[in-house]
Amino acid sequence: MVLALFLGIALHKVARKPLYQPGIDFCVRTVLRWGVALLGLRTAIGDIAALGVSTVGVVILSMLVTIASGLLCARLMGQRSAYGALVGVGTAVCGASAALATACVLPDYKDKKADVVFVVVALNGFATAAMVLYPPLCLFLGLDQREAGIMLGATIHDVAQVVGSAYPVSDAVGNTAVIVKLFRVFMLFPIVLAVGWWFARETVYSSAKKIPFPVFALVFVVLAVVNSFAPMLPAVAPAYALLKVNALGASSTALLVAIAALGLSTSFASITALGWRHLATVAATTIVILILPIAGLLLLP
Repeated sequence: MVLALFLGIALHKVARKPLYQPGIDFCVRTVLRWGVALLGLRTAIGDIAALGVSTVGVVILSMLVTIASGLLCARLMGQRSAYGALVGVGTAVCGASAALATACVLPDYKDKKADVVFVVVALNGFATAAMVLYPPLCLFLGLDQREAGIMLGATIHDVAQVVGSAYPVSDAVGNTAVIVKLFRVFMLFPIVLAVGWWFARETVYSSAKKIPFPVFALVFVVLAVVNSFAPMLPAVAPAYALLKVNALGASSTALLVAIAALGLSTSFASITALGWRHLATVAATTIVILILPIAGLLLLP
């Protein structure tokens, strides 16, 4: 996956042609989501329950503090609070898609579109860097496989980069990381509602209803339930085992294609050309959501 990512980045200039954009977008969005959904077959309900209340608490606290840090940093940098909300929610929940959803419930202002584009590009760049740098950090900190999965799933911005960073380490790390990340994705809807209420926008409820529900995450959970019980049924177990092998093969292929497409759509040059104050706010929230889960893992028994 990492090799596919770097090859994609190397071909970014070629991939910028309009001819390729529909295919790249399809891979990064649709192919990725189906690939992640099928990963539910790797997971059982017991795995989700095994995360424990403390892990859920650490993840939720990290998300809330990250959103607050986005608002605070924006104020310190002389930026609009709306920009801080875009950065905070995007970093805390699921990257670009969370930032776009948040934009739906923020009041309109002069540079709103430019801010949204900046956040999408910056989050993609930081998350891609995290995909490469965070696994060695887990090793440096001495985290076991479960802790590494929690750390990667709780700190990296988008689903694609979580998958790309965790599964090359091991299947166990990948499974845990995806479960934690999907828990963050499920928090999108209530967080966006809360942000809309905070900014007191009259159309918050009608706008929030337009936020797409993460269907791929729901499919992931359904398949996890199936995987929890199907192997225990003698009548279906043999056929299910064959289906599972083929489905997981399709999942691996889909994720590889999606990661390559992600590289094709990533330009580090475009990020470095943007304003340093805007970039500093994104960097600050990224650091916050990196430190808090690590601190929780190291402090909690």
